[in-house]
Amino acid sequence: MEDRIAISRLKQGNLSAVEPLVKRYQVQAVYAAYAIVHDKALAEDIAQTAFVKVVERIYQFDEERPFAPWFFRIVVNEAVKIAKRQYRNISLDEQLDQPTLRLAEWLVSPEPKPEHLVEQMEMREHILKALQQLDPKQRAVIVMQYFLDMSEVDISAKMDRPLSTIKWWLRDARKRLRNLIGPYQVDDSGQEMDNG
Repeated sequence: MEDRIAISRLKQGNLSAVEPLVKRYQVQAVYAAYAIVHDKALAEDIAQTAFVKVVERIYQFDEERPFAPWFFRIVVNEAVKIAKRQYRNISLDEQLDQPTLRLAEWLVSPEPKPEHLVEQMEMREHILKALQQLDPKQRAVIVMQYFLDMSEVDISAKMDRPLSTIKWWLRDARKRLRNLIGPYQVDDSGQEMDNG
């Protein structure tokens, strides 16, 4: 309901109405962008750009539909565009920083049991390193499905790609993740499982 009020005000030209949307979605937008570009400053820029595009394109938005999927499509599209420009092989020896480890908590169970903390930290590192090896489009669909909880149908609509393409990207990404993660596996639902 709050989104609809803000959107209605934006469509009337009230630019301050973007503020509640920023407060509600900025953190998620930065995390989603970061999962794709692996650069905190870039992720923050992407989120800011996405909000600017919301203001510019608000007249295209159908108020009968939910705002979040439309907004996150903008975020993901911007992140993929930038990731494609900067895409290169990333060293597996690269150290993980604190923001990366915090992101991993979003991608893996947020409530680790104390006796499994070391194992989970290792698993998070494996998962993040594996994600960094994926093509930006594959990274985007993984983030959209497992981080943003979007269905394959929603991803297809938001990325303007056929459902079969989205399924293929997800299947290929999960297969690559299985091979890259090592002692851990990702089952067909995307859940991580320890093979040990």
